[in-house]
Amino acid sequence: MNTSFFKNSVNTFINEFTASEQSELFETLKQLRFSGQLVLTGLKGQKWIFHLYLGHLVYATGGIHPVRRWNRNLTTYLPQMSSEVSALHDEIAGISAENFNICWQYQLLHSWVTQQKITREQAIKIVWVTVIEMLFDVTQAMGITYELKQEQLLNGSLVLVDAQQAIAETERQWLSWHHAKLSRYSPNKAPVIKNPDQLQQSISAPIYQTLSQLIDGQQTLRDLAMQMKRDVLTVTRSFLAYIQSGLVELSHVPDLPAPVFQATTTPAFHTPLIACVDDSPTICAVMKEIITASGYRFVGLNDPLRAVGMLLGLKPDLIFLDLMMPHTNGYELCEKLRRLDAFCGTPIVILTGNDGVIDRVRAKIVGSTDFLSKAKVDPELVLGTVAKHLKHCTFTKMPTQKLLASGNNKAA
Repeated sequence: MNTSFFKNSVNTFINEFTASEQSELFETLKQLRFSGQLVLTGLKGQKWIFHLYLGHLVYATGGIHPVRRWNRNLTTYLPQMSSEVSALHDEIAGISAENFNICWQYQLLHSWVTQQKITREQAIKIVWVTVIEMLFDVTQAMGITYELKQEQLLNGSLVLVDAQQAIAETERQWLSWHHAKLSRYSPNKAPVIKNPDQLQQSISAPIYQTLSQLIDGQQTLRDLAMQMKRDVLTVTRSFLAYIQSGLVELSHVPDLPAPVFQATTTPAFHTPLIACVDDSPTICAVMKEIITASGYRFVGLNDPLRAVGMLLGLKPDLIFLDLMMPHTNGYELCEKLRRLDAFCGTPIVILTGNDGVIDRVRAKIVGSTDFLSKAKVDPELVLGTVAKHLKHCTFTKMPTQKLLASGNNKAA
């Protein structure tokens, strides 16, 4: 990377961080293939953090209401996943403290995709709307200071967002907001009925009843838009007349409590994680049934092209690799894994329907630990292989990290 640019970017002030300024900055970072954090600080001290990998956006967090934003996006785009942070104990407990502190939201998305609880497309949608909302808030903040940090990298295997496309969409939304004469109003503020009696006299009883139920002073305009299943521009315009007349005012509300880790003193055995890379969902399902029934953790990966990045994030204790897969094979994948320090000692077992001598020799050459036929998946052979290669591993008792959540974390 251009070190002079990096040195000169520390606490650089931009008076109006418009779309053109954003475009120029992100294009420079793309050309420099920058990996790290772009930290923006507003005049009121709020911080927005954009995570980049080789110049592409990976995720964005921070701002005024990161937890509210996360809950809204889960409710809207991943309704099958709980929007209550307090209900995510087991999920977050699987994240290392280091990764949790960098960006727990992204780590959860990455984990869910890896475990096939959500699709990659669903995760991409969450990342996209998060980046757009962050850029919108940055645009409205106007004056900002930015700095670059080449540390705390996120795994870029989940999604790489094109910053220019995100900036273009944000500019479209901002211009609509501006043309609606809403530039001075933040969608992150909550409407509050300032004079209930006067408001009740000026509108019909049904409308007042609806407004009084919606406007409780605890939900932001963005929260209300999510609840009403309408875009925030439409919702804010519907309140504009009441705001301008002084009957309703917009006030700041705090974010919801974020999850925190606390190491417990209760010892727990580390349960080995077994990964299976096979393009066949059927094989993965059979392996999962066999392995989890014996008390091991299991993750099945059906996309071999993304397997290396996923495995780096998971760090399994043993890996099963299918020999024949689309666009690659078990030999190539095994060789790639062995080149990485993280997997130099990890047991890697090749799965194949053709148990030939040549295949076994080639598997040994690329560094596989063992060879297992999948012509007929035998539970005893599978579990025997796992036990054989994990018996030399030391799974000691260690403090487990549990999630502590305070208060009601659900966006009302």
